[in-house]
Amino acid sequence: MNATPPRQAIVSGASSGIGETICRRLLREGWQVTGLSRRAPAWQDPGYQHRSIDLADTSAIPTALEGLSADAIIHAAGMMRAAPLGSLDPAVGATLWRLHVEAAERMVNTLVPRLSDGGRILLIGSRAATGIAGRSQYSAGKAALVAMARAWAQELLPRRITVNVVSPGTTNTAMLRDPARANNAPRIPPIGRLIEPEEVAALSCFLLGPEAGAITGQQIFICGGSSL
Repeated sequence: MNATPPRQAIVSGASSGIGETICRRLLREGWQVTGLSRRAPAWQDPGYQHRSIDLADTSAIPTALEGLSADAIIHAAGMMRAAPLGSLDPAVGATLWRLHVEAAERMVNTLVPRLSDGGRILLIGSRAATGIAGRSQYSAGKAALVAMARAWAQELLPRRITVNVVSPGTTNTAMLRDPARANNAPRIPPIGRLIEPEEVAALSCFLLGPEAGAITGQQIFICGGSSL
């Protein structure tokens, strides 16, 4: 008998944070993974290949995806910037929108004809999608992901492709230590600790698996009570 070929996943934001953690968990579970980010991760795995791209340059995404097909698409690339109303920088808002929303749109629009029936699309959102004071530009993009995912979920029902958003609270990644956030301290979730990226990866990989085939068009929070 021929062995079942490994499932293929394409993950943006693969070199750090939640995206990197999802990649490594998928590899442990036997997936083949293609990662997209500006730099390759510091580790190597025989099941992993990397394609270097600045995802904020959304026009470059179709070329970066040439020759790829997939059973799962995961958009985990992101950044956080914060400013109160009255101090908003339109250039920052445009960058956040391109990276969070336009990059997801370009990735999925390019790959969906090559996504297997019964496949998975997963967008990493944020608890901020419900709105957080001082983070309106960031919240706007993350909220847009939810509406976009629900629309795609309806369109892709005939192919049994699920589309969901996992929305973490403040997560223990290098992004928290970004110098650009020096004046914007992270908000500890009500459970009294940060969310761990492994927790986000575990939920994400469940949604990519066979037991999640009836879950689609949903935003699932993993936020330690921050959304209550």
